[in-house]
Amino acid sequence: MMTPLPPGPPQRATIKVDVADWMSYPECIDVRSPSEFAEDHLPRAVNLPVLDDAERAHVGTMYVQQSAFDARKVGAALVARNIAAICETYARDKPRDWSPLVYCWRGGQRSRSLVHVLEEIGFRAVQLDGGYRAWRRHVVTMLAHAPDRFRFRVVCGLTGSGKSRLIEAIAAEGGQVLDLERLARHRGSLLGDLPGDPQPSQKMFESSLLNALASFDTHEPVFVESESRRIGRLQLPDALLAQMRASPCLRVETPRALRVAMLMADYAHFAGDGEALDARLASLAALHGKSTVGRWTALVRSGATAALIEDLLDVHYDPSYGRAIERNFPRYRQAAVLHVDDTTPAGFSRLARQLLDRAATAASNAA
Repeated sequence: MMTPLPPGPPQRATIKVDVADWMSYPECIDVRSPSEFAEDHLPRAVNLPVLDDAERAHVGTMYVQQSAFDARKVGAALVARNIAAICETYARDKPRDWSPLVYCWRGGQRSRSLVHVLEEIGFRAVQLDGGYRAWRRHVVTMLAHAPDRFRFRVVCGLTGSGKSRLIEAIAAEGGQVLDLERLARHRGSLLGDLPGDPQPSQKMFESSLLNALASFDTHEPVFVESESRRIGRLQLPDALLAQMRASPCLRVETPRALRVAMLMADYAHFAGDGEALDARLASLAALHGKSTVGRWTALVRSGATAALIEDLLDVHYDPSYGRAIERNFPRYRQAAVLHVDDTTPAGFSRLARQLLDRAATAASNAA
């Protein structure tokens, strides 16, 4: 009769973390495929796929066309090799107390496999309960309520008045800023695409929004630029837009010549691409007529950039902005006015400091 083997060490249950506690883990590992990661992921996450796109497609095809058992065998071998590579490279120099938060699509086998191996090594890896799906539900739920907790100050002003420069200066001076155009990678106008920097997906944009809001102190004001519902092809969450529109406004007033100069600098990339500019302007024909667009096209071809900008401001941008701001931001008429007479970085820094000092004084008086 064989002597029974002594019992082995007790198996450790994988620690699962609720999505609400994700910020407690400074390092997140997304083991989904690169295409899944590219669409959206947790802020700060690094992509270490246990199955890449081609491998995932191959296993999925086997699952459908052959059998689940065969697919699992092939998938297990691929996952094992990829996890071995992660241990040999990414995890190689991590300290013993390393505690990454690991997740996959729904908190299933892909993330559990990596967590198990890391635990066996001695790391303190944990698994995100519910995976990315739980994160996505969390983002949608939080964005429906979180904006109500903040005191926004909306920076308004005609196109080219320097609103974005002021927002950047406020952030540099230590103020709280929700830079929507930076998060959306778009300047929020007809010509607002950033060359070589495509916009994120709507889901990624919303994840970035929630991450930004989570970093703010609710006792301090948050400065945000006035925006329409859409920034390029992305849409602002309803609750955020409603809170912005109900907030006090600051109006930036800048002389026309300075506005034209800043716009020429911001959209200099169009100067050598007349075809792209013509295509954008053509979309305004329904609003302003073909003859007006033809006049703009002629200015493009003649290289009269300043004259084109002047005409666009007079005919399109200023009237459109005036109508939209009055309609969508009811507190605009009571806005404090900020006069811009120096469009250098130093000039906007001084204006930002004045604005923050004014806000601090108002808060002190209210207390």
